Amino acid sequence: MRSIILDEIRTIALDQNKELPELIGDVDLQGLGFDSLCFAILFARLEDITGRDPLNAANFTRFPSTMSELIALYEETVV
Repeated sequence: MRSIILDEIRTIALDQNKELPELIGDVDLQGLGFDSLCFAILFARLEDITGRDPLNAANFTRFPSTMSELIALYEETVV
């Protein structure tokens, strides 16, 4: 799941002319330089890929703030 998410982030950054920081370690999602459109595209693409929308799940409590939280959110719902 991690590689899928990172690939999508890179693709969106390229498409939206955003310069990404190095995607190593636990990156703060606000540090990506993404605006709300970029995040909307990311979550829509991840929903298309996984068939799930964990942001609308009954047990969703808070928006992920780091890369590891984002990955965990999708790994939990895909399993």
